Amino acid sequence: MRNKYIENFEKAQLENKEVPQFRAGDTVRVAVRIKEGNKERVQNYEGICIAIRGEGTGKTFIVRKIGANNVGVERIFPLYSDSIEGIEVLRRGRVRRAKLFYLRELRGKAARIKELRRK
Repeated sequence: MRNKYIENFEKAQLENKEVPQFRAGDTVRVAVRIKEGNKERVQNYEGICIAIRGEGTGKTFIVRKIGANNVGVERIFPLYSDSIEGIEVLRRGRVRRAKLFYLRELRGKAARIKELRRK
């Protein structure tokens, strides 16, 4: 059982942050605020969400993209972090699993995910 004070504090933190609905298999673009010295800029990180875990303010998601020289790059983002400027869902993927770690072994066309078609 969790502390009621902590739950109330977390609830207050979650209210002012707007996060779109997305799941594993969706292609997302995460705008991340990066601080370099005394300058600040926003950099987009675009890839496939392969996992979502945790609950409340501790909720995180993993985004995988193919970087230079066909090297897979994964990044774990805290969902309610102040460093995340925004999350944009580009494509909805049709997958049958909650965790898509099998994509780590696949290369090229085999690593594609079908797009979810709404009726």
